Amino acid sequence: MIDVLNAFVVLSNFVLIPAISYGCQLALGALGVTLIYGILRFSNFAHGDTMAFGAMVTILFTWLFQGWGINLGPLPTALLALPFGIAFTALLVLATDRTVYRFYRKQKAAPVILVIVSMGVMFIMNGLVRFIIGPNDQRFADGERFIISVREFKALTGLKEGLAIKTSQGITVITAIIAVALLFYFLNKTRTGKSMRAYSDNEDLALLSGINPEKVVLVTWLIVAALATVAGVLYGLDKSFKPFVYLQLLLPIFASAVVGGLGNPLGAIAGGFVIAFSEVLITYPFKKVLKYLSPEGWAPDGLVQILSTDYKFAVSFSILLIVLLFKPTGLFKGKSI
Repeated sequence: MIDVLNAFVVLSNFVLIPAISYGCQLALGALGVTLIYGILRFSNFAHGDTMAFGAMVTILFTWLFQGWGINLGPLPTALLALPFGIAFTALLVLATDRTVYRFYRKQKAAPVILVIVSMGVMFIMNGLVRFIIGPNDQRFADGERFIISVREFKALTGLKEGLAIKTSQGITVITAIIAVALLFYFLNKTRTGKSMRAYSDNEDLALLSGINPEKVVLVTWLIVAALATVAGVLYGLDKSFKPFVYLQLLLPIFASAVVGGLGNPLGAIAGGFVIAFSEVLITYPFKKVLKYLSPEGWAPDGLVQILSTDYKFAVSFSILLIVLLFKPTGLFKGKSI
């Protein structure tokens, strides 16, 4: 029984907890993508770099507060800087919409044109972020590193294996739950949220009903800016901040949105966890877990790893291809804000 508990602790330490945290980050990113697709009707390839920009601004304000000696004690100072990151990101996406996307909306341009335009915006944003903060890793986490450390867990339980839960992981889960609850309340209970849903379902009928399309677009971008910044900061706190990583992160985010059903917020959340658990499980070496579960002398010699962690984004790509080939509407029917 002790060996089973040790195996479960190892699995929780390296698979379950990291996958849940990563899944929350992907879900928040995928929610932004799915809102843009559902309401503005195009796939925004600049979303990853929007996350990077929001995280960058938050980091700069975090460093400023740290220099002034302002902190939140055991919690990361980045939480104090997060509203500033959201505000600046909102200004950026609104300026981008006014100077770029609105022109193509008025021209009734095909969605593929907007996709290509968003790729151009993506490269500009990526260059801007790297110009301001640099291309290298930037660490900005402070406060208590762990909610519970390996040593504390071992002393508490007496098990051979220890469990570590990082503060950033706990904050990620709690923040994601709050953000998702607020989003669904807004979309389903408020007048503006219902207007956004109506605009998504039938644009012409919504216009005839007196819904202001410019207000819908404005609110959509504000929500997307908030989701992108929160997702970017949480990912940076949990791992580290590097601008190019957010460009790579666009693949699992889009895979999450498509797997769940592009345009469906509930699907985006489910897809985020499907992709996260798939990436972690397929790239994790199960040797240590099987060592505890196998009979004596039957423990495997190899790592028992399907793919190296270098190929984790290939997992997202493979799942994306399979879903597009066999169930293009995703786990949930897409396009239903």
